[in-house]
Amino acid sequence: MRVPEDQWPHTEPMPTEVWRNSQFLVQVFPHKDGAARMSVNRTMIGEDGRWRDGISWEELQSIKNQIGYSACWAVEIFPPSFEVVNVANMRHLWLLREAPAFAWEKREAVA
Repeated sequence: MRVPEDQWPHTEPMPTEVWRNSQFLVQVFPHKDGAARMSVNRTMIGEDGRWRDGISWEELQSIKNQIGYSACWAVEIFPPSFEVVNVANMRHLWLLREAPAFAWEKREAVA
C-alpha cells in the first residue's frame, strides 16, 4: 500500500514515494540523471534492535514490480570498502531510465 504523505518519515532528502505492507517498508528517492533510489527494509525488528536482515533477490524483484517499476532496470551497488555506509539492514536499488551498458537481455542469456 502507498503510505499517505503525512505519515512519511522526515528525512533529507525527502522520498517521492513511500510504500508499506506487513513485511517491508519501501522509500523511493530522486537521484542524479533521472534515476531513483529504492530503499527497502523489513518492518520487523530483530533481537539486536536492528531491522531484520535477509531480503532475497526474488523479494526485491517482486517489490520493484509491485510498486510500479516492473519495466525498469535496477542495479544494486557494492562500493569499495572505504565508501561503505552500513548503519541499518536496508537494501538499495537504483532504478535506471535505460538499460546499463553492461546489462544482458534474456535472449542473450539463453543463447
